[in-house]
Amino acid sequence: MTIVTRPSRVVSLLGGAITPPVNPCSHGTPRAVTPWTGEPGTVGRAAVVGAGKMGLPLAVQFARHGWHVTAVDVNAEVVAAINEGRSHVTGEPGLAEGVAQVHAAGLLAATVDAAAAARDADVAILIVPVMLDDTQQPDYRYMDSAVDSIAAGVHGGMTVIFETTLPVGDTRGRFAPRLEAATGLRAETDFFVAFSPERLYSGAVFANLATYPKLVGGIGPESGRRAAAFYDSVLDAEIVEMSGAEAAEFSKIAETTYRDVNIALANDFARYADRVGVDIQEVVEGANSQPYSHIHQPGLGVGGHCIPVYPHLLLSRAPDLEMVAAARRTNDAQVGLAIKTLEGLLGGLDDVPILVLGLTYRANVKELAYSRALPLIERLSFHGAEVSAYDPLLPIEEIGRCCAVAYSWGQPAPFRAIVTQTADKLWQSLDFRLFPQLEIILDGRNSLREVELPASVQYVGIGVQAATRRRRGAATPSGVASS
Repeated sequence: MTIVTRPSRVVSLLGGAITPPVNPCSHGTPRAVTPWTGEPGTVGRAAVVGAGKMGLPLAVQFARHGWHVTAVDVNAEVVAAINEGRSHVTGEPGLAEGVAQVHAAGLLAATVDAAAAARDADVAILIVPVMLDDTQQPDYRYMDSAVDSIAAGVHGGMTVIFETTLPVGDTRGRFAPRLEAATGLRAETDFFVAFSPERLYSGAVFANLATYPKLVGGIGPESGRRAAAFYDSVLDAEIVEMSGAEAAEFSKIAETTYRDVNIALANDFARYADRVGVDIQEVVEGANSQPYSHIHQPGLGVGGHCIPVYPHLLLSRAPDLEMVAAARRTNDAQVGLAIKTLEGLLGGLDDVPILVLGLTYRANVKELAYSRALPLIERLSFHGAEVSAYDPLLPIEEIGRCCAVAYSWGQPAPFRAIVTQTADKLWQSLDFRLFPQLEIILDGRNSLREVELPASVQYVGIGVQAATRRRRGAATPSGVASS
């Protein structure tokens, strides 16, 4: 038998996502038809309403499979860029090339006129935000506006698909009636309505589209059939036609809420690991070597458009779901626990210079939505700290808008504490000699647990302690000193 210090087969979400194999494209040459009714091997005209970080890649994906696609956006600059064959979205592998390719082929154009785009389309896909208001209830202002904007172009035989995550029942109970009232047409009889959630990860959208099963649910049998036929014509992944829109809506909320609850459990485990002096990463790896265990990673909290938001869409309909509510409280409380830890170790925060590394909600994604850096900076400042920040994705002006002083990478500074809010690999190259007064590294994503620190600097992780973080003799990242 071989004796090892860590399991060889562990499912881990540290620093990224699990990546299943990508399915090869098996589509033949499609036949363009008017009107499009879902016949196998045929394509028509589509409108994608919302040409943002997810909408624009979807438009490219559809156009690559032979559909004539019109991207709709309220931002005239976005529309102009697309009509010049340029992507306004950066950081998405293959997107810039894809926009140029399908635009040159005459398969992608853009407009601000949603009604005109819908009038010419066989299928309209809506992917605009439904976020939360100040009371943590669904904020429909953008989706309501998008639905109203296409209403004048909705016509007999058309299929309308919602990809934005919605509270269960909204496709059938809120938006189909809204379109019926505006058009005088009957859903499932004159036109068709379905829900099919996007299941995409920034930085891997095209791979995700060829990997994850596509869930589809209509408000009736024909709506479900047409929506499933549409996705079958443009995706290389499995198409799952579910029993109805509600099942598809609930599936998306369930998968994201599961992750929130799982992370909350990991954060609880991390607190106990600190109490008993055990490295939570070692515990998670050990537990996840059993195939039925899928414990996620602890951290400073959860950011992004999805996980902090979608549990509240569920709670807006079912406020009695205690575990879901408790998970949200647990994950949101992580920033407060970090503040208390710093206060205790530094003897207060008044006039203490602190550097926050990583302002985006996760490394390598230029997006601040629900980033935990924002409440972290706000609370540190409230307690009197002098907060500086750095993120390689953000210019100085944008860092300033986050209410922190922009730190110039590689410059000496009198910081007494550094907090990592993302797991950017750049932090592993930080020269700690630049900070002679540094006392504390609070590693909010446990990404520096194997980095050599000066003897005068105390390491504090999330469930990883100074005494345990280097005990295991594990291989260290390239360019980082080993223990």
